[in-house]
Amino acid sequence: MRRAEPLLALAGAAALVGIAYAAPWLRFVLTIALAKGLAVLGILLLLKAGQVSFGHAMYAAVGAYVVAFAAPGMGEALVLLPLATGIAGLLGLVVGLFITRYREIFFSMLNLAISMVLYSMLEKFYAITKGTDGIRVAPVTFAGLSPERESAEWAMFAIALLLAFGFGIVARLYLASPMGQALAGIKTRETRLEFMGVPARHVLLSAYVFSAVMAGAAGAIIAMTTRHVTPLLAYWTTSGELVFIAILGGAGGVLGPFLGAAAYELIRVHAAAAFADLWQLTLGIALLLVILFAPGGLWGVLARLFRRVRA
Repeated sequence: MRRAEPLLALAGAAALVGIAYAAPWLRFVLTIALAKGLAVLGILLLLKAGQVSFGHAMYAAVGAYVVAFAAPGMGEALVLLPLATGIAGLLGLVVGLFITRYREIFFSMLNLAISMVLYSMLEKFYAITKGTDGIRVAPVTFAGLSPERESAEWAMFAIALLLAFGFGIVARLYLASPMGQALAGIKTRETRLEFMGVPARHVLLSAYVFSAVMAGAAGAIIAMTTRHVTPLLAYWTTSGELVFIAILGGAGGVLGPFLGAAAYELIRVHAAAAFADLWQLTLGIALLLVILFAPGGLWGVLARLFRRVRA
């Protein structure tokens, strides 16, 4: 199945481009889905180590607010993206030095607590962040060009797709490397990993920082796409949404987060249109069905279908 991943990724990318072209109103939705897929890809790395972060949306919020603050002075997307990603990664390193000392529920709850501290700061410091009103993100340029609205949407969609490919490849190589393979050791026999001379804390820290970088990139894309940033990006429900997507997509491969994100956004959009007051119930039912009948997520379903076709 791993050999088929590149072909499936190309097929998925072609399908997304086709959908975005055939239904222009979905271009925005798919761009947000790709961004959330990046953040969930970071959560997948932590899941490989048996750790769940219920506060990882804080790094997406950091990336988004970096764009919101920096856009008026340097409105170039190709500068804002690495800037937001780098600052989110730096914060991930600082927080990770402390948080990777803990495991399981303590790891999860400490992430949640720190994200809620950030949320409170973003909400209370109205003079800087505009509180719950949020910040309107200034228009950005792309390689010095200021395209019209439709062209700008295509540009953001293309950037999100390229980043999804790039980070997906890097994550796949990382998981196949000795460092990535050691993540499974943290989940199963961390003590044995230490006896082998592999510092488990350093392994988890590398994955944590990498996940923060991807979440920061996701936040930057969301900010430039929606052009509005609020503290809700750091709220615990947003982190829960990312975990929801991780379960929906499955943690078996790097395509799982993007499958889950696309399915989540498409289900939410259509459910909100058809059942305005019940769309959360629709998402909940979808998750229950996945847990009961496809515990490996959408990626697990796809993998089983692929094996049957090959057989």
